Amino acid sequence: MLTRAAIAASVVVAAALAQFKSSVPLVLAPTTITDSRGRYVDGLHTDDLILYDNNVPQPIQLDWTGNPISLVVAIQASANSGPVIDKVGRIGILLSQLLAAASGETAMLSFSDDVKVHQEFTADSDRLTHSLRMLRTEGNNAHTLDAIEQALNLLALRPASQRRIVLMVGEKRDRGSIAKLPQVLALAQRINATVYWLTFSSFLEPFTLKPKTKEDLKPEAERIRKTACTLCEQPDETPVPFQPGPGGPIYAIGELARLHQPDLPPIFTRATGGRALGFVRKSALENVIQTIADEVHRQYMISFEPKSADDAQPGAFHSIRVAVKGRPDLKVTTRAGYWALQ
Repeated sequence: MLTRAAIAASVVVAAALAQFKSSVPLVLAPTTITDSRGRYVDGLHTDDLILYDNNVPQPIQLDWTGNPISLVVAIQASANSGPVIDKVGRIGILLSQLLAAASGETAMLSFSDDVKVHQEFTADSDRLTHSLRMLRTEGNNAHTLDAIEQALNLLALRPASQRRIVLMVGEKRDRGSIAKLPQVLALAQRINATVYWLTFSSFLEPFTLKPKTKEDLKPEAERIRKTACTLCEQPDETPVPFQPGPGGPIYAIGELARLHQPDLPPIFTRATGGRALGFVRKSALENVIQTIADEVHRQYMISFEPKSADDAQPGAFHSIRVAVKGRPDLKVTTRAGYWALQ
């Protein structure tokens, strides 16, 4: 449930977004439908669903073939993200084969003081895994909005038939971005992108890792595998001191000061129809990726053409919602809305 601060931030964002006008020739509304126990409801047809555009029912279409997925994974790489980077280095196959799936493609970028693209779109899980394992921490900021903007710009270049998804792995609040929240949120809605967010606690994460050795700190390509050969070179098992990441009074004060900034995950996920999930341990990270993959591949892909001629205020934001006829007991989740044609 959104806190009062998050709701207030959403209101401010909505007011700012009213200044933007964007053209949406076709609105895609990935829709998740579950029962009272959280189980996915399959087998519904076009006649079973109603999409309301500003409370007015609209003619809709359902895509039965499943659009290929273009996925951009954006990972925070600031100094306090080291434990998270250790975890994501082992999940490349889950991202490419489970979430993007066989017909999909995945790109990967990191963000801290700036944003860096490490892997262009690929269907090769080995290439993605290698790029993830080569990630290292750098910088102290978290240019989160800049990273989302870059991810959306990458997705905007993919074919319109692709499902466009951003998977953020980072904290909830921005540190130092040039991009502004209203513009980035408007871009996400304009290109029909869905944002999912995996959040973590920078204070708890360091305590979830096993003790490291000097061998662990070497780049992946330089590490030595342990063998039974007594004459062969063996890995350096010398323990290294525990590295909890940044801390101290100054860091704590800075973190407290950031609490007044918008809580980004609920804003982006609600606006685009995604979800925000937290994790601490690697097993939990794998589970939340599985949860998102299950949802993405069980959604109803609803589309419709907005009619600007019927709109008294072209360029205005339209709220949308989806319902199942005669089934008020079902939970239906979709994107918050879109921007009307000019």
